[in-house]
Amino acid sequence: MNQEEQYEILLKQAELLIENETDQIANMANLSALLMMSLENINWAGFYLYKEDQLILGPFQGKPACIRIPLGSGVCGTAAATKRAQCVKDVHQFPGHIACDSASRSEIVVPILTADNRLIGVLDIDAPIPDRFEETDIPFFTKLAELIGRHSGK
Repeated sequence: MNQEEQYEILLKQAELLIENETDQIANMANLSALLMMSLENINWAGFYLYKEDQLILGPFQGKPACIRIPLGSGVCGTAAATKRAQCVKDVHQFPGHIACDSASRSEIVVPILTADNRLIGVLDIDAPIPDRFEETDIPFFTKLAELIGRHSGK
């Protein structure tokens, strides 16, 4: 099975996991667990929620993380401020990278938006190896973020 097929199966599992649940925190908790158990070579999977003009740690799987991230700071803050996915092959080369876990080497962060383009937060996946993520991974993680966005505010 190639990566695209694996992503399609994972997306279907995510849809089934949250389809009848309206609680955003519960859905994010289950999705972070699903990602952590399903993706290879990652060391952190979770969410930051947009509150009080900053990102605040939400449900996740992995080592303890930074609790608050200002918009525009680090990979997560940049994704939130620009409302654009960030795929970073080597976090040590990213200007202003925030090292919550020194073992993380690469990262992909996708903003979570409502249908009317309001920022809810970000989906953040870290890996302990460089070059874990490719630009071709962005559509899959974007679909997951859109799934959360559709289930927010129900």
